[in-house]
Amino acid sequence: MSPQGRGDRLVRTYVVTGGRATPSRNTLDHITLISLSASCALLGPAPLNPEHRLILGLLAGSSQSVAELGAALRLPVSVMRILLADLLESGHTTTRQRITDTAEPDRQLLEDVLAGLQQL
Repeated sequence: MSPQGRGDRLVRTYVVTGGRATPSRNTLDHITLISLSASCALLGPAPLNPEHRLILGLLAGSSQSVAELGAALRLPVSVMRILLADLLESGHTTTRQRITDTAEPDRQLLEDVLAGLQQL
């Protein structure tokens, strides 16, 4: 273990989240797509911590899932959900509807995928 704590992280995750253990909204899961809001550039400087700024920088290129952002920042998904809820409430980001929210999955598509996996 390094002298800085676990891994190369200088700040413990409870400090990153301000001591919070749960997000203010419980609607974000691993595959929820996050993108910058149209008004993000107009919001001006807000009291954002370094992790919030890193998230906004990662989203400048394209939308990403909660899990992708967590992997990029090397933070647990539970911490990412708290940080992203902050950015959603401040108007910096928005969420996109998940592809899996359809009423019924396409059976033929699932069978084709299964057949393809079995051929591997």
